[in-house]
Amino acid sequence: MIRKLRDLLISERLVMAVILLNTIVLTASGFYADGAPEKRFLDAVDFACVVFFVIEALLKIQAYTWKGYFASGWNRFDFFVTLFCLPVLLTPILGEAHLTWAPIVRTGRLFRLFRLLRFIPDVDGLGAGIRRALRASVGVFLALFLVNLIIALMAHFIYAEDAPEMFGDPARAFYSIFRIFIVEGWNDFPDALEVRHENISWVIGTRIFFGITVLICGMLGFSLANAVFIDEMMMDNNNALEKKIDEMQSKMDALESKLDLLLQSKDET
Repeated sequence: MIRKLRDLLISERLVMAVILLNTIVLTASGFYADGAPEKRFLDAVDFACVVFFVIEALLKIQAYTWKGYFASGWNRFDFFVTLFCLPVLLTPILGEAHLTWAPIVRTGRLFRLFRLLRFIPDVDGLGAGIRRALRASVGVFLALFLVNLIIALMAHFIYAEDAPEMFGDPARAFYSIFRIFIVEGWNDFPDALEVRHENISWVIGTRIFFGITVLICGMLGFSLANAVFIDEMMMDNNNALEKKIDEMQSKMDALESKLDLLLQSKDET
């Protein structure tokens, strides 16, 4: 009887249902002010969900032992997510008003929603594809980082006095150029600089500088990074297709060999 109850509490369906309930509760609680009856009720349900996750982790450790429990990557992920949420259990005792890190407690509750990732179909294959794509993209991202840094330093030396709020120091310049890299309001920068100068040559030079930055880094650079990332993500499909083609080729070769033997036997007769 106890074993059946334990198996029920750690079953994937029940865990999924509690995670979905917790997601709904956390979303709904944002629509009510602190102290409202609805808010208190939702907080109570949220507290019960945290207690369930703690009990679930303890029951799984009892069932699988520590070694068996941590052998699963998803169990390790669930354990650390639950660990981050433990401060929530202190709020009914101390109250958020007495906790200087209350905002962290509220934010930590959201980590539980990441557990929904484990129920995504073929999530292991998706994770492997993301890891492979990130490894393949390291070189591209490093190159983009260096180009961003170089152009940011150039912009700092050229425009620091004219636009200190955007290029006054290397850190600000780096962030401003990064915004241009992602083509986020890039035209605001040359427009803001042009109104501070009447020299037409300076204005044209500024337009050329930012235009080349957008063209090389924003369009070509990130397009290359996206191409590498997507290509690696699709590697599993490509490998599967190549495997099928190789199998088909081997079958065709075998069939061709049999046909040659059949023709030779006919010629001999």
